[in-house]
Amino acid sequence: MTTTSPAPARPAVVPMPPAPPRRVRRHGRSEWKGLAFVAPFLLVFLLVFIAPVVYSVYLSLFREQLVGGNAFVGLDNYVALAIDAQFWEGFGRVVLFLVVQVPIMLALALVAALAIDSARLHASGFFRIVIFLPYAVPAVVAVLMWGFIYGDDFGLAANLNDWLGSDVVTPFARDWILVSIGNIVTWEFVGYNMLIFYSALRIIPTDLYEAAELDGAGPMRVVTGIKLPALRGAIVIATIFSIIGSFQLFNEPNILRPLAPNIITTFFTPNMYAYNLSFAGQQYNASATVAIVMGVITAVIAYVVQLRGSRKEER
Repeated sequence: MTTTSPAPARPAVVPMPPAPPRRVRRHGRSEWKGLAFVAPFLLVFLLVFIAPVVYSVYLSLFREQLVGGNAFVGLDNYVALAIDAQFWEGFGRVVLFLVVQVPIMLALALVAALAIDSARLHASGFFRIVIFLPYAVPAVVAVLMWGFIYGDDFGLAANLNDWLGSDVVTPFARDWILVSIGNIVTWEFVGYNMLIFYSALRIIPTDLYEAAELDGAGPMRVVTGIKLPALRGAIVIATIFSIIGSFQLFNEPNILRPLAPNIITTFFTPNMYAYNLSFAGQQYNASATVAIVMGVITAVIAYVVQLRGSRKEER
C-alpha cells in the first residue's frame, strides 16, 4: 500500500497597504505672494545697481568724437586708461593709503573693543559712546572741522607754528597730506569697526571663559586663545569694508582741495579723477571706464580677502 505525502501549504497572501495619495503641488498663489514680498527690493536693486552698471559698461565702449558723434570704439577706452599716468598715480596713492591706514585703523578698533569688553575698564559704556561718536558726525562736517585744524593760516596748526616760531606742523605739505587724510579717516571709522568687533565679542559663549578660568588661563591667554579666534570673521568683514572704502576715497581729499590746491590735484584718487573727467571735462566715456576698472579691481581684491579669511576660519 502506497502513501502519498500531503501537498505543502501555500503561504498566506498579505495584502499590500494602499499607496498614500500623491500630493499635488499647487503652484500659483504662494509663489506670487513670495514674489510680491521681494519685488520692491528687486526693483530698487535693478534701478540703483544693475542699471547704472550696465549703462557705465555701455558708455565705456563708446567715445564722443568731433566727427560722427558718439561712436563705438570697443576696448579703446580701456587701452587708453592702461597707459594713463594720472590714473595710475592716483591708484598707487590709494593703494599706499590702504596698506598703511587700514591696518592702523583696525588695530586701534580691535584694542578699543577688547578694552571695552574686558571687565577691567571702568565706565565702558561711556568710552564706547565716545569712540563711536565720530562716526555719527557727517563726513563733510568732519572734514571741514579737520580742515580748520590743519589750516596753515588759521586754526590749531597755525597757532602751534606761531607759538613754536617756525613751520613745524604742516599737515598740507606734500609729504604729509596723505597722512593728514589718513588721520581723518581713522578718526571717523575707528568707532564703526570697534562696534563690529565688540558685537562679535559679546556673542562668545560664557562657557569658554569659565573653562579657561578653571584651567588657570590668564587675561592674555584668554585674548589669544578665545577672543581673537572668535573675531576672525568680524576682522575679515571689517577688512573688506575698509578696502572698499579706501578705493572709494573721495570726500576727504575733494573737500580739502581748496585748502591745498597745489598738493591735492584733480586726479589725487581714482574717484576724484572719474568725477573731474565727468563734471569738469565732460568726458563721460572716460569717466565710466575709470569707474568700471576700479569696480572690478575692488571686487577682485575683496573676494580674495574673503576667500583667504574663510579658508583660515575653516582650519
